[in-house]
Amino acid sequence: MRRPHYIALGVVILLTLGLLKLPSRAARNLKLAISGMFLPLFGLAGSTEELADKTSYALLPRRELVRQIEQLEKTNQLWQIHFRQAQEWKRENDRLREQFGVSRQYPWKPKLGRVVGRDPANWWRTIKIDLGSRDGVVTNAPVLTSDGLVGRVSEVGFAQAQVVLVGDPDCRVAVLVGDEKNREQGVIAPASSPLDNTLVELSYLSRHAKLAAGQSVVTSGLGGIFPKGIVVGQIADFRSVGYGLYKEALVRLAVKMNRLEEVWVMMP
Repeated sequence: MRRPHYIALGVVILLTLGLLKLPSRAARNLKLAISGMFLPLFGLAGSTEELADKTSYALLPRRELVRQIEQLEKTNQLWQIHFRQAQEWKRENDRLREQFGVSRQYPWKPKLGRVVGRDPANWWRTIKIDLGSRDGVVTNAPVLTSDGLVGRVSEVGFAQAQVVLVGDPDCRVAVLVGDEKNREQGVIAPASSPLDNTLVELSYLSRHAKLAAGQSVVTSGLGGIFPKGIVVGQIADFRSVGYGLYKEALVRLAVKMNRLEEVWVMMP
């Protein structure tokens, strides 16, 4: 069983001894010839391994690419369905607006203005800004900040305009309060205390209104001046009045009127 191994070992030993006895130049040439016989095999093995690696790298990205394409196609189909639904909702919304005579809401263009003055006799009720008719400002244009509603433009000059603030008797605001399922409509009335400009009254709420402290109060868009959805403030307190026939609430304004420096005037 082991005889072939012994024969191979003897051949290797004889070749080794022969190489040692050969001149250096002849031994070097023989080594090169022997190694040249095995190089194609080594190159073949290396080429095969490299080809396998390249094939695996090429297949994996392709498989992943196919999967991503299929996923994108599904997502695209889903968005097409949503888009068709949105188109149908838009058509239905347009029909309902025509039937009930509700005007369409268009985007507003905000213009930044700086507060340049206050009337000492009416400090908490009005401000003056550095925008006027030359800037396109018109009467009744809504005024707000990033925090919420400020008021409306009451008078317009060439370079300045006067803004009446929320809480002034000349700035009543139709609002909504409550969640989407239980929204109540009301009107922001002047503040009960002339010394506290952070609280205003919310009137004309039904006795069934589900109120809670912290509820958000936003414009309803029914007054024809203020667009729907502008934050006015939050419910601070509420009570039943008129022997329980209706409710009133105190609303803490979202905007600190005594800190106004810059405001946005909304122009359609």
